[in-house]
Amino acid sequence: METRQKASIGRPRGFDADEALEQAMRVFWEQGYEGAGLTDLTNAMGITRTSMYAAFGNKEALFRKALERYTEGPASYGARALEEPTARQVATAFLNGSVRATTRPDCPTGCLGVQGSLAAGAPGTHARDALVTWRNEHTSLLRDRFRQAVDDGDVLPPGSDPELLARYLMTVANGIAVQAASGTSRDQLQQVADMALQSWPPA
Repeated sequence: METRQKASIGRPRGFDADEALEQAMRVFWEQGYEGAGLTDLTNAMGITRTSMYAAFGNKEALFRKALERYTEGPASYGARALEEPTARQVATAFLNGSVRATTRPDCPTGCLGVQGSLAAGAPGTHARDALVTWRNEHTSLLRDRFRQAVDDGDVLPPGSDPELLARYLMTVANGIAVQAASGTSRDQLQQVADMALQSWPPA
């Protein structure tokens, strides 16, 4: 009996944790934090609640892990955009990436980072706070990149400062995500992104 219990304890996990997290991310992306029930999550992940808790912690911990996966996967266009050589190219890559990421045919529409807890009540407070922090961090990264552009002698749109410009681009990207979730087509959203960039001086 004792030997059998030890073997059970030492047995490796009977599921692919990476794939399970991918499926959890998609459920949160599509349904939001509060809309994603434990049954929805475990059914999509193909595991029991016991296995979910053992592997990922509670629902809030799972959500944070899913957000990390989203940042490194579908939302990784943001980090890549920061590596572009000019401020205009950064802005272009950022907005174009937002359009593509929020309208992928094989994924939920919109943005997990924007819609994940917009309507969350008290139970979703921590998830909402995590997403506010997530969005603010990405705005700060854009701001710092535009400050570097100023130091490098790069040209920004007339009358703009790095802080305001970063917030403007993030606001446009967030709006693109909301419109995508409402069914607006990729072509239409690309026109919005192009319009937002019209005030930028030519490279």
